[in-house]
Amino acid sequence: MIDTIVLTLKKPMFAILDPKKFNPPTNLLYEENNIFGSKSFFKCVQNPSIAELKNGIYKPRLTVFKRINHQGLKEINLKVEFSAPKLLYLNNFDELDENNFSELTAKLKLVLKDMGVFIFEKFIKKAPISAVHYSKNIIFEDYSNPYYYISQLKNININKKLDTNQSDYRNDGLSFKYRANSYEVVFYDKLHDLKQTKISPKRSEEKEDNLLQLNILDWIDQKHKKPFEVLRYEIRLNNRQKILQIFKKIGLDYDLSEITFSNLFSKEISKKVLLYFLKEISDDFNILKSGFGNDYKKIFFEILFNLNGKISTALKVFGAYILADKYGQRELKNILKNQYFNYWYRLKKQLFLKQSNSFETIFSPIIKQIEEFKPVKLENCKLMINNYKYD
Repeated sequence: MIDTIVLTLKKPMFAILDPKKFNPPTNLLYEENNIFGSKSFFKCVQNPSIAELKNGIYKPRLTVFKRINHQGLKEINLKVEFSAPKLLYLNNFDELDENNFSELTAKLKLVLKDMGVFIFEKFIKKAPISAVHYSKNIIFEDYSNPYYYISQLKNININKKLDTNQSDYRNDGLSFKYRANSYEVVFYDKLHDLKQTKISPKRSEEKEDNLLQLNILDWIDQKHKKPFEVLRYEIRLNNRQKILQIFKKIGLDYDLSEITFSNLFSKEISKKVLLYFLKEISDDFNILKSGFGNDYKKIFFEILFNLNGKISTALKVFGAYILADKYGQRELKNILKNQYFNYWYRLKKQLFLKQSNSFETIFSPIIKQIEEFKPVKLENCKLMINNYKYD
């Protein structure tokens, strides 16, 4: 459902009880006769330490910052960034739903008080959200693995469709990310990401926060267990304008005042956002997919048929198909774009083949779990694996 959330609160929605818990202390922001108070923008931070995470203590990342607002006046705001499931369960294998909301806000209030910040629970619930990460853990129990699905995604050219400016294919094919300035679409092998953290948190997708949940590997890596793999799928909407834009595309007519914690903590919204981006990806998936495998003779005749027997054009398209099949669509696009940029988009339409392995067929286990949207619970996974016996 929801993983990471960033709340941004204005005075007087919060009170700093212990300025010295921040670096630098927050009381310096109010003193105009020092270097901190005189600046038009300055921030004080408080983050969980590596030692706390290793010892199973999870806290939000807090930033108190001073800025000049649209009226030209100085204001002091508080940004609270946290993973909702990690705050409640110390991991994000467990997934939340609306029934957890009151428990979550009550826990957040207590943890913030321990960090030297007081916020009434009613203000937490209606706090404006400046970023939200919708997510789903996809569980495989049938010997499938995340690598297969991520490898299928890596050749899809959706940079133009989704207005992304970077694609990262990392960790030996176990992490893939479409990245833009205002959002990210991320797929990664959840268990492999934990193992990467043991080597170095910097090499994992979740960085230092993964130190909190390394104990999960203890019961997953034991021998004679049922096959268990987890593909993590996240949509990270990193500003309020992008949240509004995506909401309109999924049929929600919200305004900025409605982008609040209580309104966005929704199973239906989470599901719609995740399915929307899968649909955008699927629209470009079919371009090079066919039911012919590596039978290039059949592929050539299929191209020839699609082009109504135009042999010279079919030969050119077939050559492009071979290049794209071997090196990927993005590499073929890079070859052409410098001098033949417009030609790529004409060629792309001609590369389409009638296929039996559609996106919906290949990705049906992922689509099904998102449509059902049953929260994954770690205890259920443990029982499922531990009760399994090999024949």
